[in-house]
Amino acid sequence: MIEKTDSKRLISLADKLYKNTSLSPEEYKELIDNRNDEISQYLFSKAREIRHKYYGNKVYIRGLIEFTNFCKNDCLYCGIRRSNHNAQRYRLSEEDILSCCKEGYGLGFRTFVLQGGEDPYFSDERICSIVKKIKEAFPNCAVTLSIGEKSRESYESYFKAGADRFLLRHETADRCHYGKLHPKELSLENRMRCLKDLKSIGFQTGTGFMVGSPFQTTDCLVKDMMFLKELQPEMVGIGPFIPHNDTPFRDKPQGSCELTLFMLGLIRLTLPKALIPATTALGTIEKDGREKGILSGANVVMPNLSPMSVRKKYLLYNNKIATGEESAQSISLLRQSLENIGYEAVVSKGDYPKD
Repeated sequence: MIEKTDSKRLISLADKLYKNTSLSPEEYKELIDNRNDEISQYLFSKAREIRHKYYGNKVYIRGLIEFTNFCKNDCLYCGIRRSNHNAQRYRLSEEDILSCCKEGYGLGFRTFVLQGGEDPYFSDERICSIVKKIKEAFPNCAVTLSIGEKSRESYESYFKAGADRFLLRHETADRCHYGKLHPKELSLENRMRCLKDLKSIGFQTGTGFMVGSPFQTTDCLVKDMMFLKELQPEMVGIGPFIPHNDTPFRDKPQGSCELTLFMLGLIRLTLPKALIPATTALGTIEKDGREKGILSGANVVMPNLSPMSVRKKYLLYNNKIATGEESAQSISLLRQSLENIGYEAVVSKGDYPKD
């Protein structure tokens, strides 16, 4: 942390980012390494200002449906990695998924996010069938997929079936760091190829990264910011790293809420119109983490629409919240918590603004 006498320099950098939506790598690094409470609060105030310019006090709610926790991958940080033999595996049927959507629609959800591990059972044909049936039943709703790395042809088939958005977090834009978090068969190059394919096909595309993941440095975070600036995704999801007991990173320290919020503020100023969720992971490590995320520049929350019987089985990390305001059925509590800080949960698809 720096002395107060240096705060003017940091505020000038925040102002530069606010005006230009861009900093040099050295300037991002200077802000991150020397942040303090004063500059954080200033950054958040500018982030709220920008967010209000495009979205007012509206917060979009997305209904999250975690439809499979089978995964062919073995990422070192993830609780549903294929090597975790303690995981209680499940798959939702097409009927289960449509039932979740029906319930969510009644609760006011107009976006459904289908998230799962990379499960070979859910072939392109099955995914396309699910997407088509959701769009037929709820034509005024958006469908977001978050199902990992696929071929361009697969992505094109999902888009033709009616999927509107696709979430694929890059996790880290540093090649060396990526290799420390993932098995050898996964590469940063292919992850980047997937994201560029999604953008060019026409998806509203989301990416993001973990904050405080093992072996992460400030230089890694700077590369993340530069990559976001280059890709210009419509959505960005970040959250603190939280270890899972049944992974090689079980003893690694979790990421901090404070740094996650600071990065969220930087992202809002770098990508002014982005749809940015206040993630479940933020709410997991701090009781009011989600509200702090909104006050730092986020404008999306994603309560869980999955059946209660499976929510505790989709554990990417320890102690994931699965009840209370995280639950879609407790949407009234969520609305109230947002109202308490001056925001409104709205019934809307919440598309990325085109103008």
